[in-house]
Amino acid sequence: MSGIYAGQMAGDEHASSEAGPGAVVPSFSDLTALPDLSHDRARAGPVRERRPVYVDLLPPCNAGCPAGENIQAWLAHAAAGRHEQAWRQLVADNPLAAIHGRVCYHPCENVCNRGHLDSSVSIHSVERFLGDLACERGWRFEAPAPTGKRVLVVGAGPSGLSAAYHLARLGHQVEVRDAGAAPGGMMRYGIPSYRLPREVLDAELDRIAAMGVVFTCGHRVEDLAAERDEGDFDAVFVAVGAHLAKRVDIPVRDAATMVDAVSFLRDVASGESPAIGKHVAVYGGGNTAMDAARVARRLGAQDAVIVYRRTRVQMPAHEQEAEDAEREGVRINWLRTVNAFDGPELRVEVMELDESGYPRPTGRFETLAADTLIMALGQVTESAFMRTLPGVQFDGDGSVRVTESMMTGCPGVFAGGDMVPGERTVTVGVGHGKRAARNIDAWLRGDSGLRPAKHPTATFDALHLWYFGDAARRRQPELEPAARVENFREVVGGLTAEQATYEANRCLSCGNCFECDGCLGACPENAVIKLGMGHRYKFDYDKCTGCAVCFDQCPVHAIEMFPEPR
Repeated sequence: MSGIYAGQMAGDEHASSEAGPGAVVPSFSDLTALPDLSHDRARAGPVRERRPVYVDLLPPCNAGCPAGENIQAWLAHAAAGRHEQAWRQLVADNPLAAIHGRVCYHPCENVCNRGHLDSSVSIHSVERFLGDLACERGWRFEAPAPTGKRVLVVGAGPSGLSAAYHLARLGHQVEVRDAGAAPGGMMRYGIPSYRLPREVLDAELDRIAAMGVVFTCGHRVEDLAAERDEGDFDAVFVAVGAHLAKRVDIPVRDAATMVDAVSFLRDVASGESPAIGKHVAVYGGGNTAMDAARVARRLGAQDAVIVYRRTRVQMPAHEQEAEDAEREGVRINWLRTVNAFDGPELRVEVMELDESGYPRPTGRFETLAADTLIMALGQVTESAFMRTLPGVQFDGDGSVRVTESMMTGCPGVFAGGDMVPGERTVTVGVGHGKRAARNIDAWLRGDSGLRPAKHPTATFDALHLWYFGDAARRRQPELEPAARVENFREVVGGLTAEQATYEANRCLSCGNCFECDGCLGACPENAVIKLGMGHRYKFDYDKCTGCAVCFDQCPVHAIEMFPEPR
């Protein structure tokens, strides 16, 4: 008996005479009356009205990944040091881990719940570590049994490569045809090597080719209907990139040098060194404009200036791209439009925002020094080769209309990536390729291709943050700005194995049990049963009172309280 209760009983003046000589009986007349536990409404009692259930919610990082990666799952493997398992979990959705760890704009990190606590998990840096490790150790994809079906993929960019990979994993024979001299599309010819080294790109492509995917390069598809028939292909996926530069009428003197950014970047990627002079202007505000300006600096331009008609907030370029450009000495002139180019002078008009936030001309002009003007006003798709296909519909910009399954109006012909309306990034393209591959496989098998609905997303306010301590984000090493513009060396370095493991362990495991044993230790009725490592727990409802202590203890909202079935 505890000292507190012993003292109360010994000092009680109302001991019963019926208890025998020397006996002391406590009186509880000074305590609060016992509650009626037969009408439990919220917590516990003999009549349980709620029961705990283990649930799986969708982590916001998974929900925000355009490639559809199960980020939380591969982070868990990486956190435990199971690097090959982490990589294999990752490439179940995305075959280009080393590439994505470098060029993806990681929207997953923008929605990471950890960002509300201190800073988001550096998902892309762990992904890069795993991808680089796979290249270093020669990990390969497994080839399944063949189905006997043949699929043609047109375009060897991100979307086409993703589709080819997933189709091959499903057992189909795949041929990829591309007009370029080597596969990779915009990853090879549009993204500079200081962001994506070519040896990394080639290592990822070699792994896909080792699965039996056939690459036919230097082959421009002119008539898709004819090539499908001649090759006896059962289905087609079209993923030609948006390589045609948009045009705008600008008065230009004959001697002035004006090029489009797509051609400029392609020439440099192919090993050429265009003569651009000391002063270069880039017209546009997207990521391509930033790359063109940064490449110009590496080619010797003393001054590289970006001319953009809107404000910084309205600029479509990713914020990190613009910051990197400015750190490398690129100037950005906001609210300016090009009026005329008479090299070495560029005439621009000053703009002002009206009440609706739209830029309007002011009639005021400025003159900038420019030996070369690089046009980076966006690209359009090339889809004329699909005009002979019956049922295919096009939008005004040449993009192809597709259904939810990514099939065009022509049976068996699917399209994705830059070919269809939507955001044009490597990650979006890879996601399109995976989705198309699964739907092509379903169509070839005569299946609907419908996939189960996703779980609700685990929100930050549902987490119990007392469980988690502060853990600062690990930063990747970077070259100093002055050293960057001297060559095309990779600007951003990778994490060490120790750093990658630490960063992966910062994941909060939102909405999914990671076996912390909190519910097991907190349950007052021993109603939680541990099923063994990797198998989580189950509830013994014969013991459970519905007190919700386990719910309160779960740090990641992997337990939900549901009304008791009646």
